[in-house]
Amino acid sequence: MKQSLQLRTSQHLALTPQLQQSIRLLQLSTLELHQEIEQILHDNPLLERLDDPLDNSVRLLADGAINSAPAPGEAPPAPGQEGPAENAPAASEGAEAGAEGGAEQDHGDADIDWSSGSGATSNGDDEDGRPQLEACAITLREHLMEQVRTTGLATRDRALAELVIDALDDNGYLEEQLDDIHARLPEELEIEMDELRCALALVQSMDPVGVGARSAAECLALQIRRMPGVPLVTRRMALTIVEGYLTWFAQREYSKLKKALDCDDEDLREVQAVVRRCNPHPGAAFASNASDYVVPDVIVRRAKNGWAVTLNGEVMPRLRVNSVYANLLKQGKSETQMGAQLQEAKWLIKNMRQRFDTILRVAEAIVERQRNFFSHGAVAMRPLVLREIADTLGLHESTISRVTTQKYMLTPHGMFELKYFFGSHVATEAGGEASSTAIRALIAQLTGAEDPKNPLSDSKIAEMLGEQGMVIARRTVAKYREALKIPPVSLRKAL
Repeated sequence: MKQSLQLRTSQHLALTPQLQQSIRLLQLSTLELHQEIEQILHDNPLLERLDDPLDNSVRLLADGAINSAPAPGEAPPAPGQEGPAENAPAASEGAEAGAEGGAEQDHGDADIDWSSGSGATSNGDDEDGRPQLEACAITLREHLMEQVRTTGLATRDRALAELVIDALDDNGYLEEQLDDIHARLPEELEIEMDELRCALALVQSMDPVGVGARSAAECLALQIRRMPGVPLVTRRMALTIVEGYLTWFAQREYSKLKKALDCDDEDLREVQAVVRRCNPHPGAAFASNASDYVVPDVIVRRAKNGWAVTLNGEVMPRLRVNSVYANLLKQGKSETQMGAQLQEAKWLIKNMRQRFDTILRVAEAIVERQRNFFSHGAVAMRPLVLREIADTLGLHESTISRVTTQKYMLTPHGMFELKYFFGSHVATEAGGEASSTAIRALIAQLTGAEDPKNPLSDSKIAEMLGEQGMVIARRTVAKYREALKIPPVSLRKAL
């Protein structure tokens, strides 16, 4: 084969570092974005942040009182505000003394005027000037161990009780069998099964009531036996149900229960009220479940001409290039590495601006197409797909998908992820389309207004939706009902 040189022109897409960063910033959530920025600020000295997240933090004096003096760079308080202006230097001295240690701290405390606003408050209440700190949450194990220490048991019995407590799960249940616990104990200890049973009985007698149970039926039975103010007949019937007919009771097989227990509807209502007072997860109250919350990226408010969409300024970091390093670069007095860091800082600022601009454009396009939702609620939601927004804004569907993932919108109807406004469609008899979100909202309305003694079946709900022009199958109703976590008709039936 003869070798030759050829000149060819072609086009291809290259993901430059700037484009890669832009795509990455676009798909990050608000929390992830701020974490990413903090890391970049740590690595790049040419980038600085104007909005300090600690600006509103509480500053303390050496004695633990709240410092009312302005932080460095802040304006002094105006006349008439809390705390006289002349006390600010004293408070600042107290704060500096608190930062120092040893003898210097003692001298700083001696110079503080305790009768002024820089120290404790002068109303005689020592608690007023102190920050209220949240106490550490106690765990289920610590709560039970504290009760064991107050029983005055022998060392051997206390160790067995602690062994049972260590085997409990977060809900307070003993999932491991006593035989298995006994089998893994050293034989030289010569521990009998009766000793383990006594230890379990001790734990089951502790607070919270129902802890140490090995099943849901035993947990409910422990609580019913210790429940005050329950008539003897009702208590016996409730114990009989939870110990022998709990499945029927959960499935609301009231006719079978009345036949098995030879009782009437009034007796079952009293038993049902007793069982509902029980807590099937007695240890859940001690679980350290921190509240999760989201911050909206965009806010929708009613305006004169419709709905106005604005970006949430609280989640928009204010960045700029450090002027000192930038001037050094202009004068040619810095290293070449700082030139690359300067370029990276400019890229980040530009990509951040582009990120929020894209989020705002997408949010405005969504609000424009879902005006009926903001005016009338979820029942007025219209079908919407990613391609419709992408074609309107001249963007790719993947870009719209990144923008709508983990980005939230605050509306008069609540907080929603941007993906919430996209949904499939169902054809109507009139030839139009109905959103699946609107159908789910209608199903929730129908089941919420039904007669508890005669709840609506999935077939009946499908028939009622058909009367409104939305022809959907019974299995589709069942799928939407399960997505809404609405129990089936048998579990919604009441006496």
